[in-house]
Amino acid sequence: MTISWLQASILGIFASLSSMPGMAGSTIGNYTLGRPLVGGLVCGLILGDLKMGIAAGVAMQLVYIALVTPGGTVSADVRAVSYIGIPLAMVAIHSQGLAATSANAADLAKSMGTLVGTVGTVLFYGTATMNLVWQHMGWRAVERGEFRKLYAVDWGYPWISHLIFSFIPTVLMTHFGSSAVQALKTALPMDGIPMKTLFTVGALLPCVGIAILLKQIVDGPVDFIPFFVGFTFAASLKLNLVSVTVVSLIFAMISYKLDMAINTNRQAAPANTGGTVDDEEDEDI
Repeated sequence: MTISWLQASILGIFASLSSMPGMAGSTIGNYTLGRPLVGGLVCGLILGDLKMGIAAGVAMQLVYIALVTPGGTVSADVRAVSYIGIPLAMVAIHSQGLAATSANAADLAKSMGTLVGTVGTVLFYGTATMNLVWQHMGWRAVERGEFRKLYAVDWGYPWISHLIFSFIPTVLMTHFGSSAVQALKTALPMDGIPMKTLFTVGALLPCVGIAILLKQIVDGPVDFIPFFVGFTFAASLKLNLVSVTVVSLIFAMISYKLDMAINTNRQAAPANTGGTVDDEEDEDI
């Protein structure tokens, strides 16, 4: 599998759109189009192997399932993971002759995605730094009362930042990187220690993403129960993700109804006890 200039250019466009304000902000751009789960689908369509693209995207999504960017601080760039890491992982999986849904293919995809995601932080901060230039121009336009110039500051100039730090790096890394990844087939054989190390590290990386997610939402030991129930369903009953989601939705609705009933009773209790207390009832108590 190789990545042509046309395919690399399309990947570069999606890498730019995944964090552009013009894509309805971060809701559609970064937190939807830029996620590996969606990026795998897009990369699969562009490179002509939908099954492998989705499988690589799902594997990488586990690692970055709880990734957030508080205050612009990022430990990895999912834009690079989705549109640089997934295409290169697809090339690596294909060159090694691995099945798209095999465990080794998923582990290899996770390792490559993590490597590219770390490198992508340079592109993220480069984009943010260059956008400060346009922000400064916007403030000067406001001070002068030239409000029409804000359209160019918000919708035009940021494309320059993404052209330099998103489009061009994505095109170059995917096109030339595919040749380098294919060369690893002879340099790093499947039964060698380096490849076995990549598989081992890749198998452990989802634990990092799940641990970060648990740290954010678990407040007490009882909060672990929903996660244990999901893993139990998947392991013992062999339920797929859709089935587990439906069962989880049922339990979520039951929990919601119980919480609503408890809150209603608490609000009604003061109204019922608002009158005077009878002496005979007090003696009976």
